[in-house]
Amino acid sequence: MELDFFWLAIAIAAAGYFIGDGLKNINNPNAKSIIDSLDDDDEHELMKESEVHHFMGISKEDANSLIKDHSDIPHIIINNNVYYPKSKLRKWLLDQE
Repeated sequence: MELDFFWLAIAIAAAGYFIGDGLKNINNPNAKSIIDSLDDDDEHELMKESEVHHFMGISKEDANSLIKDHSDIPHIIINNNVYYPKSKLRKWLLDQE
């Protein structure tokens, strides 16, 4: 019985948070939702070269081949390490289709 009240309290608290967040931005049509703000987090996020295959959803060998074949893949070099900006890499991949 006490556990039921606990989950009910959690649900009411979550509903209050989301309703309050919506009311806070009701007069601002350009306000971002929580989901939109999470998507913006990777705008400046960099990936190591070893992580690119996970991002693309392909094998390491295929990712290495793609990187070697396409020198125009957006990347930056910091201290002799190659990094790929997630948002620019996503845009580049979409442009290749």
